[in-house]
Amino acid sequence: MAAAQGSTPPTMATTRDRVAGFAAGIASGATKLVVGHPFDTVKVRCQIEGGHGRFRGPFDCIVRTVRQEGPRALYKGASAPLVGWAVMDAVQLGSLSNYRLLLQGHDRARRLSHLEHALAGLGAGWTVALVATPVELIKMRLQMQYASGAARQYRGPIDVARQLTKAYGPLGVWHGLPATMTQRSFFFVLWGSYDIYSEWLRSLRLSAVLGTAAEPRPLPERLVNFLAGGMAANTFWTLCYPVDVAKNRYMTQPGPSPISFVRMFAHIRRTEGLPGFFRGFVPSFIRSFPTNASAIFVWESTMRLIRGEEHH
Repeated sequence: MAAAQGSTPPTMATTRDRVAGFAAGIASGATKLVVGHPFDTVKVRCQIEGGHGRFRGPFDCIVRTVRQEGPRALYKGASAPLVGWAVMDAVQLGSLSNYRLLLQGHDRARRLSHLEHALAGLGAGWTVALVATPVELIKMRLQMQYASGAARQYRGPIDVARQLTKAYGPLGVWHGLPATMTQRSFFFVLWGSYDIYSEWLRSLRLSAVLGTAAEPRPLPERLVNFLAGGMAANTFWTLCYPVDVAKNRYMTQPGPSPISFVRMFAHIRRTEGLPGFFRGFVPSFIRSFPTNASAIFVWESTMRLIRGEEHH
């Protein structure tokens, strides 16, 4: 977040300011993996199986996955995000911080507008798409692997990358980059709404929230980070979910994709109707609040620790 306006003179961004977002993003990515990966596995399986697949819904997906493949199956494909999500959040949140600094110019005391926060989020979304595409592509291919033993198509992340390169050429692990950039464009909404929610939560008083007559005090900054992060994530997924479904269907097609990303929207609409764009929405929506609230809380707290600040 941009620094609050005050009486201190404008200052240039330091090297520590520019690096802090990348370092804090690693902690954020690790948090996402632990909290969110089981929900993500259910979401991806429901999205890609569609309305005529093997699952009747998210709960049936969880039950059958655990019963047939064991609890560890909920963490299928986690080895790629173990490193990938840490790198992705380092790139996303590091670039977000630097885009904010760029928009601030020489005056670190100037508070960015909601639109500027949204634009920084858009830039961060396009930047992280370069890293997110191979990570998500490998993760989803492994998540959609139901067979075990010798019947498995992929032996692990490296084998997925090898087969993608064979199928799509030297840049095979970036198959679906335009689709990922389209979906990540909604980071405009994520980080714009995060600033709006943060501003609103800071205007509240703890006594009013708790319904007590105690001395009015603002909500703790860490609570603001947690709640605003979860609310922004729910807003993001509500708006971008149909694009995410089309992206994931397109990127997990076997072999050279018979249906393009753009035509995938028409294909889903024709074969499944509008409900097809919201397969797996419930686990995704439920997952988004605790996962992203925790991740943003960790990121903001780590940023304060690195910078030696109590508040932004």
